[in-house]
Amino acid sequence: MKICMVGAGYVGLVSSACFSEFGWNVHCVDTDVARLETLRRGEMPIYEPELQGLVDRNTRAGRLHFSDDLAAAVAGAEVVFLAVGTPMRRGDGHADLSFIFAAIEMIAPHLTSGAVVATKSTVPVGTSREIERRLRQLRPSLDAAVCSNPEFLREGSAIDDFMHPDRILVGCDHPRAREVMQKLYKPIALRNAPHHTSRGPSRGADRFNSLAQFAIRAHCRKELLQARSMTRRNGSFVQDTVQQ
Repeated sequence: MKICMVGAGYVGLVSSACFSEFGWNVHCVDTDVARLETLRRGEMPIYEPELQGLVDRNTRAGRLHFSDDLAAAVAGAEVVFLAVGTPMRRGDGHADLSFIFAAIEMIAPHLTSGAVVATKSTVPVGTSREIERRLRQLRPSLDAAVCSNPEFLREGSAIDDFMHPDRILVGCDHPRAREVMQKLYKPIALRNAPHHTSRGPSRGADRFNSLAQFAIRAHCRKELLQARSMTRRNGSFVQDTVQQ
């Protein structure tokens, strides 16, 4: 399976490395030439345990590629992931989707019929519908499906979070897209990770529900670690709780 990852930032890079470890052919594209040159030299622009080894192993095996040639990366890809930035807008605090929509305009001419466009970026409810609408405007005859596939990665344990998730969340309406995403994540599913698929308006709601749960767990873990550092009296109990 050929995968195109648009964006070589934190989520894009970690996801690309992990997907290539599954045996998929991954093309990670970015407009930041300096970052790409760093990656091609085998240097990591971020620190994440195990990431260096994954990238080195899979680039040597010819499964992981870093490029600024978007057309070549998108052509023939079964799945095109959007992992670009969605910073908060000044004034209203809403997510700025300009990078998402710019990416759609860039990939649309090169998408293969039957491709799945999946968002890994943090986007508000209804974004998938808007992406579908824009794709129809740009390529009316294109048979492509859109879905959301959020990541719940913690800095310092992102590789383990990706490889051993408590669930795989995919939001899509198209039967073919569901089949493609199930195939994509089959190596993880074989480890008994539950695969949750939502449809219609609930796609975005499920995503934000999961993000809220993730944030709550991360906050509780942080508070427990702080409590452990402040007291030795119940240290063993706190440590056991954090590990759970």
